[in-house]
Amino acid sequence: MSRTVDDDTPLVGANSPFFRIVKEGLDGLVDGEDYYDLLAEDVVFEFVITVPGYPRRVEGRQAIVDLYSDYGDYVTLHGADNLRVHRDPETSVVVLEYEVHGTSVHTGRPYDNRFVSVVTVKDRKVAHWRDYLDPTAVFDAQGWPHSGRA
Repeated sequence: MSRTVDDDTPLVGANSPFFRIVKEGLDGLVDGEDYYDLLAEDVVFEFVITVPGYPRRVEGRQAIVDLYSDYGDYVTLHGADNLRVHRDPETSVVVLEYEVHGTSVHTGRPYDNRFVSVVTVKDRKVAHWRDYLDPTAVFDAQGWPHSGRA
């Protein structure tokens, strides 16, 4: 399978902290050389708890590639840890709990966020991804709101 991004892609390249923690959580269930390779062509992403302006639903691998294409303009990830994996073999659902750590490109502030990702696997690819994150961590890293906070 060919890779769809370079190893130095900030969020999802083969060497990114995000990819490594997701790959570890889905070990033995999916195939792929980078994050996008793990996704089915018709994958559906739902962002249940997110930030204003972010889409609630995205359909298709290419749409995910496009969505994450400028991620490195906002955040540089340095690590990911605290992985907890809950698998239900009967339904092919995996729940991943994990944390990512980085720095906001715009503010230089630390970015530390926690995620819960509910992943459905079909034919060794991610068919559905439902994501929950801590929006306050994004706001704090990006300096939002710009006034009224010390």
